[in-house]
Amino acid sequence: MEESFDKTQLLTKLLDRTRVGILVTDPGQKDNPIVYANDGFLLMTGYSEPEVIGTNCRFLQGEGTDPAAVNALRTAIKNEQSCSLEILNYKKNGSPFWNELNIECVYLENYSSKYFIGIQKDITIQKEIEFNYIDSVQRIETLSTPIVPLVHGVAVIPLVGEMGHSRFDHMFETVTQEITRLDLATLIVDVSGLEEFNEYVVEGIFRLRDILQLIGTETIVTGMAPVLAKESLSLTGTSLKEIKSASSVKEFLRHYFNKIEHFK
Repeated sequence: MEESFDKTQLLTKLLDRTRVGILVTDPGQKDNPIVYANDGFLLMTGYSEPEVIGTNCRFLQGEGTDPAAVNALRTAIKNEQSCSLEILNYKKNGSPFWNELNIECVYLENYSSKYFIGIQKDITIQKEIEFNYIDSVQRIETLSTPIVPLVHGVAVIPLVGEMGHSRFDHMFETVTQEITRLDLATLIVDVSGLEEFNEYVVEGIFRLRDILQLIGTETIVTGMAPVLAKESLSLTGTSLKEIKSASSVKEFLRHYFNKIEHFK
């Protein structure tokens, strides 16, 4: 019994040291109450342990919480399925935060019981950057430069609509000046908004990559669907896969912030 107690104590200490929030709920009890909350969750939300234990997780919801996300959670719990989503939750003081939530249903054979484990991460800063980027793309025609800063050292050029010669020429004229002014280490070229993908676009991306290499800035291509990657090879004989890529700007930001968290 002593060895088991020591292991339990050790596990609790380890979970309390993690930066993410961790909850355990018991669906075997009425209203699936929280039976464990680590320090990361309490710090993230501002609640104390007595305020959390024994309650259902719905207290995190508020007026801005998407009903579709709530329904997805309810369905997953009802069907005892895993679930991953981003949901707007609220802290004890009423301030909203974006929660990257992952839920797993775990069955403990020795105890013949099931529990839900929820791992939560505050991604508010990341979501604000995403929203700012989306807003900038929608106003791209009014911007004095096509470069949209995201975080320090990282910006994106969204290629939207048709990229003709005049738009590419304007981009080449301004890119080096803006990169120097913004002190960029990484420039993302997002092609998800292109209406047409032709040889001129592929050559333009490679030309931009070559310019950036000369000034020490890394190029990342995002939004490249598999069909476009194959098309780029057939157009020029050189695939854009030679350039570093991510599936989307959102995915790049996810890896970027995870890397920062890892080195804290």
